[in-house]
Amino acid sequence: MSEQRSGKWIMHLDMDAFFASVEQRDHPEYRGRPVIVGALPGSRGVVATCSYEARQFGVRSAMPISEAHRRCPQAIYVRPGMGRYADVSKQVMTLLSDISPVVEPVSIDEAYIDITGLEKLFGTVEKIAAMTKQRIFEQTQLNCSIGVGPNRLIAKLASEFDKPNGLKIVSPEQVQAFLDPLPVADLRGVGRQTVKSINRLGIFTVHDLRRCSQELLQQQFGERGAQHLYNQARGIASDLVGQVSERKSISKEHTFGQDVSDQQLIRDWFRRLSSEVGRSTRKKELAGHVISIKVRFSNFETHTRQQRLRTPLDTDSTIFQHALALFEKSGFANRAVRLIGVGLSVWEAEEPLMGDLFESEVESQRDKKLYSALDEISDKFGDGTVTLGLPKR
Repeated sequence: MSEQRSGKWIMHLDMDAFFASVEQRDHPEYRGRPVIVGALPGSRGVVATCSYEARQFGVRSAMPISEAHRRCPQAIYVRPGMGRYADVSKQVMTLLSDISPVVEPVSIDEAYIDITGLEKLFGTVEKIAAMTKQRIFEQTQLNCSIGVGPNRLIAKLASEFDKPNGLKIVSPEQVQAFLDPLPVADLRGVGRQTVKSINRLGIFTVHDLRRCSQELLQQQFGERGAQHLYNQARGIASDLVGQVSERKSISKEHTFGQDVSDQQLIRDWFRRLSSEVGRSTRKKELAGHVISIKVRFSNFETHTRQQRLRTPLDTDSTIFQHALALFEKSGFANRAVRLIGVGLSVWEAEEPLMGDLFESEVESQRDKKLYSALDEISDKFGDGTVTLGLPKR
């Protein structure tokens, strides 16, 4: 746990419906209409993101495209234009670095910014946040939501409070009043199963959670899960920003002898590379929040894709599943490739390395023993000797 230092101001910026907003900006005929970015209807892919007009029909990110089309058949469906999105992201991050020297991008459309002490240059934190929104809109014609608070947790929750195009400032003395009415589902690392378990205790809001004893929480969620909930209910979290560059990524690549279009072979190599990344990650006693892939074609055209995940990863199967999903959503699946790679990064040691808090200790210990055995075999006989037999599709 990181102790809160006095006087810290952390700003969290989240671009609103980023991919869909870029498409609406670049195609005026899309404005005011539901736009869904991701796979096209008739495929087996998912929604990458969607406009707020589409969300009114219940469409959400990661929803199967078939379900999205059932709910909103009149939407405009477009494939992601990652090159354009990356260019806009670079504009935004450059702008942020002009405001503060301490910027931590956490995804293509999201960043934490330490604005402590900048009041002498730009005025109050309210003025800094408003200025940031204005500059981003002037340069990109896109809206964003901004939250400011004394640490990362409060800043993140504040940016989500009034989306889209929101701005919320939470001072240290306002933290508890801000947190108390929020549903427990808004807290970090609280999945659906955890919410159900917490609700069964008669706990529905952060205020309810704060009144619950730590002993009862430990009985239900174990020591680590209880501490995680206890801290968040009181607004206790890290206020460190800009540490990503100090944390090395763990990545593995494979170059094929000739261009490969066999999707099963590519999938098998994604599985093997994921196992190697998982093994290296566990040896360092880490878990990563950002999964990335690298794809190179015969003409040396190289692309990377990444996704920030709410739950940190260190197991082969989950790394493989997310890496393969990124590849399948990238639009590269029908092209012959020369090289593929898998990477994991962003090690947030100040946060518990956990998934849904309701995951049973039995399952956790079982997985640890399983991967420990696999790692021992690989240490003795070499990488790739044995991997988990993941289901074919």
